[in-house]
Order: sequence, then structure tokens, then C-alpha cells
Amino acid sequence: MAKVAFIGLGVMGYPMAGHLKTKGGHDVTVYNRTAAKAEKWVFEFGGQAAATPAEAASDCDFVFTCVGNDDDLRSVTIGENGALSGMKPGAILIDNTTASAEVARELAEAASAKGCGFIDAPVSGGQAGAENGVLTVMCGGDLALFDKARPVIDAFARMVGLMGPVGAGQLTKMINQICIAGLVQGLAEGIHFGKKAGLDLEKVIEVISKGAAGSWQMENRHKTMNEGKYEFGFAVDWMRKDLDIVLSEARRNGAALPVTALVDQFYGEVQKLGGNRWDTSSLLARLEKK
Repeated sequence: MAKVAFIGLGVMGYPMAGHLKTKGGHDVTVYNRTAAKAEKWVFEFGGQAAATPAEAASDCDFVFTCVGNDDDLRSVTIGENGALSGMKPGAILIDNTTASAEVARELAEAASAKGCGFIDAPVSGGQAGAENGVLTVMCGGDLALFDKARPVIDAFARMVGLMGPVGAGQLTKMINQICIAGLVQGLAEGIHFGKKAGLDLEKVIEVISKGAAGSWQMENRHKTMNEGKYEFGFAVDWMRKDLDIVLSEARRNGAALPVTALVDQFYGEVQKLGGNRWDTSSLLARLEKK
């Protein structure tokens, strides 16, 4: 059992922190900007809530963060009463936010100055993966730190991998989002085409999902897409935030991402339809509005 802090109890962080308590058996202190959410978590799982990130991180062996973006992350770690101001030497800060590689390196430097370790560890698997404790975790950092942290991370993960030095976890998550963007657009176009052709989509998917076209998105989203329902996963607003990070990094490293840039524009059109909180499969709604 370790003493653990978890900062950020959103749709991902809330169940992840819960698994650290129930499945991992750790002593967990939580912090959330909305205190009522932290109190609800304590009522459900036990543990304790703290008034600030620094208080939550005090005397902890591992401090997890899972917040909205780079600026939120800076606020809860190096801002006033941030987690690093309360962490003891030798503790490890593990960030599960999908953020930039740049902020990961910034936090690693700040942690090192405090005698602490840092791992960037963005996750994939969505809300369902978080609730079921089967997330994929892509880590960047030192091998020795990773070996210490992995048994704790395992409480909410199905797959945990060290991808390279600090920042490599975030870069790997960017590749994940690049691939998903293209896959969902392709699936949306396929379903749209099938409808226009008058085909039975269930029969079509039953066959092609077993071949080279098969994907997680096809298996898990085709039915709700076909029904015009988009309330089952990662929101368009979040995907656009992630793709903005991807495209910014591509401008820095010179990668050509024409399809990703185009799909990002398509998600912008979905937002104009009022689909900010629809899931990413709502690319089909844009096609059906034409």
C-alpha cells in the first residue's frame, strides 16, 4: 500500500482514483476544484479530501494529476498551493492529462528541482475504460521511476508501457489521436455510403469487421452511429483540444498531417451543429446534414 494523492476528479479521474483505493488498496487523498465532487468521491470510496493540491500531495509517495489542459496542469502543480509545493523529496508526480510534450518537460524540470520524479502518463480507453479499470497508459520518463510507479498505475490499467524519456508518453498519445481521427472519419463515410446505397448496415459491418477494415471504432460505435446517437464516449470538444496539441507539435517537428488537419476542421463543423458534447463518432452527423 502506498500513500497516494489524486488531483482532478473529472469523468476519467473520478473512477481512476476509485480504482487506486478499491483495487489497489492504497491510502488515497483527493483534490478537485469543485469541493463537492471530492466529498462525493470520499463518500463513495473512503479516503479523504484536501482543500488544495499541496495539501493533497503532502507526505504522499505518488501524486496523480488528471485535468483539462496545459494551463490547468500548471495551476495544480506549480501554481499557488500547487502539488509540487507540498510533495516530499523522492515522491513521484504522474500526470494522466492529455497535454503537450512541452509542459511534460517543464514539469519534469520543476519536479527535479524539488527532488521529486515525474512521469507523463496520458491514457486511452475513454470513460468506459476508466470506469472498468482497463485503460492503456503511455508513459514517458526514467526507467527506475517507471518501475516504481507501474504497480500503482496498474490499478486502473490494462496496458502500461514506457515509451521513452519525458514527453514520449504525450507524443504517443498524439499518435493515438491521429489514428482515431482518420479511423472515425473513414467509418463515418463508410456508413454514410452504405445508407445511400440502401444496404443493411448490420450485415455489412458483420462481414467487413472481420476483415482488414475492422477496428475498435467499427465494433463499438457503428450501431449508435447508424441510429444517429452520439452520447457514448469522448466528446468533440475534447478531441479538438487534443488535435490542437497534435497539430501544434507537427508544426514544431515538421510532420505532415493533412488528414488530421482536415478531420479537425470537420469536428469544427460538428461543433457548429451544436455537437460540442457529442462523442467523436458524430462526424457522421456532419455528412448527413449535407
